[in-house]
Amino acid sequence: MRQLLAAILGVFTFATTAMAQDSALKALDNGVDAAAWEAVGRLDIGGTGFCTGTLIAPRLVLTAAHCLFDRETKARIDHGEVQFLAGWRNGRAGAYRDIRRAVVHPDYVYDGEVSSGRVRNDLALLELSRPIRNTTIRPFGTAARPRPGDSVGVVSYARDRAEAPSLQEVCKVLAQQEGVLVTSCAVDFGSSGAPIFSIVAGEAHIVSVVSAKAEVEGTQVSLGTALGAPLALLQAELVAGKGVFLDSNPAGKRIRVGEERGTGAKFIRP
Repeated sequence: MRQLLAAILGVFTFATTAMAQDSALKALDNGVDAAAWEAVGRLDIGGTGFCTGTLIAPRLVLTAAHCLFDRETKARIDHGEVQFLAGWRNGRAGAYRDIRRAVVHPDYVYDGEVSSGRVRNDLALLELSRPIRNTTIRPFGTAARPRPGDSVGVVSYARDRAEAPSLQEVCKVLAQQEGVLVTSCAVDFGSSGAPIFSIVAGEAHIVSVVSAKAEVEGTQVSLGTALGAPLALLQAELVAGKGVFLDSNPAGKRIRVGEERGTGAKFIRP
């Protein structure tokens, strides 16, 4: 993490200027504003919290690997208790899907600490129980990682905006190091797994996934993994039949939206 923070500090003068140009968060709480972003959804994790995920194919959701681990026990969460709520907004989703199979980057190690190695491999693919084929929910493509100084945007759910996603249309890439993307995008608890977008030929493409947040001299920055090779590896794992399949219908043990378990919800750290 020391090298990563050194990289952030090295661009801090630039970052201050860049973040002055960042746009504010805009709540996508109506159908008109949210229409282009319906493939971004909330991942509800068995009553313990939520992350953000994005449809990249009719049956595949991209998110952060650490969303599938318990922060306290550090054990892998049963993905049978995870549900994808595409376009979740004000109590309704465009589609509800259970998770049939999940693959985590094979080099990812969840130890509770934020490090460049953990962020670099913090990627997971979720195979849905059934594909989402809906003309209003269109999967996003991916693009090559942006360069420092490029404009990007992020769509995410978070602790204080759990019932509708928010869009930050313009934030900046501050640095890249060892497969880690440092941006000025605003993230908070629940934003883990949120897609970071760039606009290519007039269309939004995913270039990174939110993994963590950091602070430099009181200024918040976000950290994400570059896609490229890590995503290609996960797709190959799925094609090879890897990942954990559900052995039975988990409906009987699922905590549904709006319900709580134990002492209540815990929010997943970005």
